[in-house]
Amino acid sequence: MKRAALLSVVLCGIVCASLQAQEKTLQEKLGYPREAKLLIVHADDLGMTHSVNAASIQALENGGINSASLMVPCPWFPEIADYAKSHPDADFGLHLTLTSERVYYRWGPAATRDQVASLVDANGYLHHDWSAETHIDPKDVEKEIRAQVARAMAMGVKPTHLDSHQNRLFQTNKDLFEAILRVGHENHLPVLIPRSWFGEFSFLERTIGPNDIVIDRVVTMEPGLAAEKWNEFYSDALKHLEPGVTEFVIHLAYADNEMKAATRERATWGAEWRQRDFDFFSSAEFQRLLRENGIHLITWREIGRVMRGENKSEK
Repeated sequence: MKRAALLSVVLCGIVCASLQAQEKTLQEKLGYPREAKLLIVHADDLGMTHSVNAASIQALENGGINSASLMVPCPWFPEIADYAKSHPDADFGLHLTLTSERVYYRWGPAATRDQVASLVDANGYLHHDWSAETHIDPKDVEKEIRAQVARAMAMGVKPTHLDSHQNRLFQTNKDLFEAILRVGHENHLPVLIPRSWFGEFSFLERTIGPNDIVIDRVVTMEPGLAAEKWNEFYSDALKHLEPGVTEFVIHLAYADNEMKAATRERATWGAEWRQRDFDFFSSAEFQRLLRENGIHLITWREIGRVMRGENKSEK
C-alpha cells in the first residue's frame, strides 16, 4: 500500500507538471509563440490638457503609441471623449483618477462632492496627495470610479480597459484594488495588473481570480533621470525586452505655453518631460528598435477579447 501510494503521488506530480507546462501563456492566447515579445505603448493622462490630447492624438495616428487612457474628471476630457466617440477602434481605457496633484491646475470628482466627501479637500477639489492623515473611505472610492465610468460611457466612450492615475488603486490597499476589480468585472473590462508588482504589493496576487488577465511587467520613466539620458533609457528597455507582455507607460504633451503653465510648480511629469516622451516615441529610431528586436505591438482591445473568450475576429 505504501508503495502504491508513493507511485500515485509521483504520477500525480508528473501529470500536474505536464498540465502546467501545457497551460497557455497570454502571448499564446493572443496568437503568438510562447517566446514572443509583445508590447503595449500606452499614453496616460489624456483629458488633462489640450496639449496632452493633441500630442497623444498625433502619436496615435502616426504610430508612436497604440493605446491610451482618459482622465474623466479633468477639464479637457470632453475633447478627447469626442475624439474617442468618432474613433471607436482606438484603444482607449479609463485612467481612473482620485487625486488632483498639481498646485495651480485642479479638478474635482465626477460624483457630487457630498457623495465622496473623503476624496475632496476644503475647496472641493480631489486631494493633492494622500498621507497618513488623509482618511480615504473605500466606499467613496468605489462611488467615484463608478461615476467616472458612467460619465465616460454617457459621453460615447467605449473603454477597452481600466487603470489608475498614480497607481492609487493598485498600490494602496486591498480594499481599493477590490473596487477596481469589481467595476472591471461588471463591465467585462481587463484591469492593468502586472506580475512585476506582486512582490511589493502581495495583496494583488491574493485578490485576483482565475479569469483576471495578468501582464508581465510595466516599464515607465521615473523621476531623477537626466534629460540627456532619456532616449538611452527607452532604447535599452527595448533592446533588453524579455518575452511576455510588457506595457510602456508614457506621458505625452507638447512643451507649449499651456502645458508649461499647468505644470510649472515642478518638472516631474511636466511639459519638458512629456515633450521628450513624445519626441522619442514619434521617432524613426523607436520604429527601428521595434523591428530589430522582434517586438510585436498589441492592444488592450485584444487582451479584452482573450479575457471574454471572444474570437480574434470579433469586435
